[in-house]
Amino acid sequence: MEVVRAKLEHISEVANLFDQYRMFYKQESNLIGAIDFITERIKTQDSVIFLVKEENQSIGFTQLYPSFSSVSMKKLWILNDLYVTETARQKGVAQLLLNAAKKFAIESNAKALDLQTAIDNKSAQALYEKNGYQVDQEFLSYSLNLENQ
Repeated sequence: MEVVRAKLEHISEVANLFDQYRMFYKQESNLIGAIDFITERIKTQDSVIFLVKEENQSIGFTQLYPSFSSVSMKKLWILNDLYVTETARQKGVAQLLLNAAKKFAIESNAKALDLQTAIDNKSAQALYEKNGYQVDQEFLSYSLNLENQ
């Protein structure tokens, strides 16, 4: 298995995984929308995407978005998406993606690597905690949904 940073040549592979990821979170399949979304992220460098390939097949990805901590005046990265195909789970693919994300965050002099996961995604929570991620005890997360405003 190898981890590569996604470029324009990887759009169809990433978009396919991204579409599967969205369906995992109970969204309708929208491969055209996924292609458009991933193309824009890569072209505009809005995010950093790592892809795991095994024997020329893409089996997992993670997507990081930049953010900043005003208090510390440093960059941080939001690990927004992480997905491994069902047939590739329990093979260490997610660990490879977490390692790549951490290495990239350190190399970019980031303060932190933040993420959120579903409350019922116990396997992901166990993986994150095994890697040193901790539940934030200082801050609550809030969200204002603007889709129906």
